[in-house]
Amino acid sequence: MKTIVITLLVLAGLYMVYRSYRFLNLDKGLDQKVRNGAVILDVRTESEYRTGHIEGSVNIPLSRLHADTVPLDPSKVYITVCSHGLRSVKAAALLREKGYKQVYNGGAWSDLQQTLAGH
Repeated sequence: MKTIVITLLVLAGLYMVYRSYRFLNLDKGLDQKVRNGAVILDVRTESEYRTGHIEGSVNIPLSRLHADTVPLDPSKVYITVCSHGLRSVKAAALLREKGYKQVYNGGAWSDLQQTLAGH
């Protein structure tokens, strides 16, 4: 019983660290950026994207962003999203390394979708 309690406490602690990480790495004011024409870049796999996505978003899996050339316009504003928020952080950092100046982390696509809907 003691082992189960310790395991549950460790898992709860890890979850809190994960949620804090996501919150701290999430950019603010994304709804305004979308209203101003930002492109929502969904970096999940094609099969994940087919299960649900933000209408109008562009799907380019994170693995494709590692290529030498990326099929994106560097002059546009991009908001990266994925399933839970970790790949979107990586994608935003990767694009910034490649010279894209206006890239923001949108976190989980479903969370951003709710934000955009005003919930």
